[in-house]
Amino acid sequence: MSEPPAAELKRSMTLVPTTALVVGTIIGASIFVQPSEITALVPSIGGVATIWLIAGLLTFFGALVCAELASAFTRTGGVYVFLNETYSPVIGFLWGWAMFWSMHSGILAAVAVVFARYVAFFVPLGDIGIQVTAAGAILVLSGINYRGIEHGSRLQTAFTIGKVAAIGLMIAVGLALAPGDSAAAAPVAAPIVEASAVSWTTIVQALIAGLFAFGGWHMVTYAAGETIDPSRTIPRALLWGTVIVTICYIALNAVYMYVLPLDVVISSTRVAADAADALVGGGARIMSGLVIFSTFGALNGIILAGPRVYYSMAQDGLLFRWAGRVHPTFRTPHRAIVLQGVWASALVFTGTYSQLFSRVIYVEWIFFGLMAIGLFILRRRPGYAPAYRVGGYPVVAGLFTLAALVIAVNRFVTEPLEAVAGLGIVLLGVPVYYIWLARPKGA
Repeated sequence: MSEPPAAELKRSMTLVPTTALVVGTIIGASIFVQPSEITALVPSIGGVATIWLIAGLLTFFGALVCAELASAFTRTGGVYVFLNETYSPVIGFLWGWAMFWSMHSGILAAVAVVFARYVAFFVPLGDIGIQVTAAGAILVLSGINYRGIEHGSRLQTAFTIGKVAAIGLMIAVGLALAPGDSAAAAPVAAPIVEASAVSWTTIVQALIAGLFAFGGWHMVTYAAGETIDPSRTIPRALLWGTVIVTICYIALNAVYMYVLPLDVVISSTRVAADAADALVGGGARIMSGLVIFSTFGALNGIILAGPRVYYSMAQDGLLFRWAGRVHPTFRTPHRAIVLQGVWASALVFTGTYSQLFSRVIYVEWIFFGLMAIGLFILRRRPGYAPAYRVGGYPVVAGLFTLAALVIAVNRFVTEPLEAVAGLGIVLLGVPVYYIWLARPKGA
C-alpha cells in the first residue's frame, strides 16, 4: 500500500520540550569528565570559572545568531536550511553530508558507547556486550521517536528535568558542606601546572575544550517544522537553554573545586565521581547512575534532531526521495530515523566512530563561522525579515565568528594531518553533490 502523499510533520513541540531539547542535548557526559582537562590548562579557581563563563557566553552568542536565523527560516532542517538559503545548496549539502557520515552519527555512536560503559559499572559487560548495549540504546530510542515527536519530546523533557534536578541536588549538597570538611582536610599536592605557565595558547585550548562541552545547542533548530510558533519558540528555547546549562556548568565546577584539592581535580579521570565520593559514601555509584541517566537523555535528543535534516535534504532533492517520506500515522520522518539508527549502530560495531568524530568535529565550527558570517550577508539582503533580531549586532555575531575561526586555525596548527583528513572527508561531498545533480531525474 502506498503512503498518502499529503502526510506532513506534526507541529506539537512547545517552549518546555524545545528548551529541554537544548539543555538535554548539551548536558551529556562531558561536564562529568571535561573539567579536569580545563583545570590542568588553567589551574586556578578564578581561571577555571572564567573559562566556563566565556565558553557559556560564546555559546550564548551562537545561540543568539541561530535564534535570529531560526526566526527567519522556520522550515525543518535548521543549520542546513540556514546555509542553503544564505549561500548555496552545495554548502547546505556538505553540512548534511558531514552530519550523516561522521559528525552527527559519530557523536551519536560515541555517546551511546559512553552510556554502555557506565551501564557496565553495574552489569558485567565485555567489549561485545558494551557494543550491543550501545547499539541497543540507539535502536530503542529510534523506535520511540519513530512513533511520534510527542513520545520523543516527552521523554526528552522528563530526562532533562531529572538530570538538572540531580545536578542541582549535587550542587546543593556540595556547597552545604562546612569549609574544611572535605577539600581543606585532604592533603594538597604541589600544583601540576604553575600559574606562570599559563599562556594564551593554554587559555585558547581550555576555551576550546569548554566550547566542545557545550556542543549540541543548535540541534533544536532541526525540528522547526514540528515546533509550534517556531519563530518565537525556538529563539526563546535557545536563550533559556544556554543560560541554564551555563549556570549548571559553572556551579558544578565550583563544587568540584570546593570539595576536592586542585591537584585531584587536575589529575582525575572521573572528577564528578571523585567529588561525589568525597561528599557521600558510594558516590561513585551514584554518579555513574547520573551519567547513565544524562547520556540516555542526550542520546534521545541527538536521535530526535538528526533525521529532520536528512528529511529536509530529501525534500530538496539532495537525498533519496524515500528518505523524505512522512509516516501517515505517526507523522514522523520515519525512514530518515531508521537510516540514522542503522548507520550509527554500524559505527558502534565497527569502532570507527571515534576517528571519524574526532577528525570532523572541528569542521562543525567552520560551518558555524559561515552561519554567523551569513547573518551579515542576510542583513543586507532585501526581503530578509526575521521575527527576532540579535541584540548587540554586529559585536555578538563578530565575536562568535572569531571564536569559530580560532577553533579551526588551532586545529590546523596543533594537528594538521588530522585537520586535513577531516576537512577532506567533508569536501569529498562536493563531487558527490554534482554527480547527484547530474543523475537522470527519477533515478
